[in-house]
Amino acid sequence: MPEELPEELHRLGDAGQVLERFRAAAIAQSAADMGQLYAADAVHEFPFTTPGVPGRLVGRDAIMEFVVAGWTGPLRYERYRTLSAWTTDEPGTVVVQQEVHGTSATTGPFVLPNLVVLTVADREIRHLRDFVDLLAAFDALGHRR
Repeated sequence: MPEELPEELHRLGDAGQVLERFRAAAIAQSAADMGQLYAADAVHEFPFTTPGVPGRLVGRDAIMEFVVAGWTGPLRYERYRTLSAWTTDEPGTVVVQQEVHGTSATTGPFVLPNLVVLTVADREIRHLRDFVDLLAAFDALGHRR
C-alpha cells in the first residue's frame, strides 16, 4: 500500500484504505493481494451488464476467478483518478466516482469511468457494486458496438 493515502480516500476511513489497496492490486494484477481484500462470502455486482458479463458474483473464489480471467485480456490499468468520494449513513459504506487510466494492447490508451459503492467490514470487502461504463470498456477492448 502506498505510504500516504490520497486525501479524498483518507477521509473515507477503512473503506478508503481498502479501496486504495484494491486499486494497487488491480494495477499490479496481484491475485494474492486482491484475494486478501475480499471476505470469503463477499458479493461483487455489476448492475449495468450485458450478455456474457455476470451481474453478480458471490464468494471470494468466484470473484477472484472472474478478476484473474480479466487480467489475461489486453487491458492494463496504470492509475486511478478519484473524481469524488462520499461517506454514507450506512457504516462502512462509501460511494466513489473514479476513472481508471490504462493502455489496451488492442486500441491504445483508455479511460474507464465508473462509480463504486463499497461496503467494508473488518477491513474486508463485503459488498462492491461496480457501475463500470461498459461502452468505454468495449471501446478499449476493440469490440464493435
